[in-house]
Amino acid sequence: MRCVIARFPFDLTKSGVLESMKGIKPESVTGETVIVGRRRYPVKQVGQVVTRQDPRDFSAGEVVRAMTRLGFTCGTVAPAEPVRTENPFERASALLGTPVSV
Repeated sequence: MRCVIARFPFDLTKSGVLESMKGIKPESVTGETVIVGRRRYPVKQVGQVVTRQDPRDFSAGEVVRAMTRLGFTCGTVAPAEPVRTENPFERASALLGTPVSV
């Protein structure tokens, strides 16, 4: 299928993308993602591998559009929220039902 990414036409096939991504370790994922095989990759990483261009040359939307047309599943992963740990005084206060005054 002919796809335009970063103003350049590419003839991409699903099997060609699978072959290109074979052996590539996924970077940490936040934001737009593409599932290729059994792995979830950042959209920009897939675009970089498939087009051999700098990821700053194209938008995530261009790659998502091309991958969706080829039949890959695309989605969004929200960044993980930081885990809040309470100190021992807060935990004891919660158990006793009294407010903490430090």
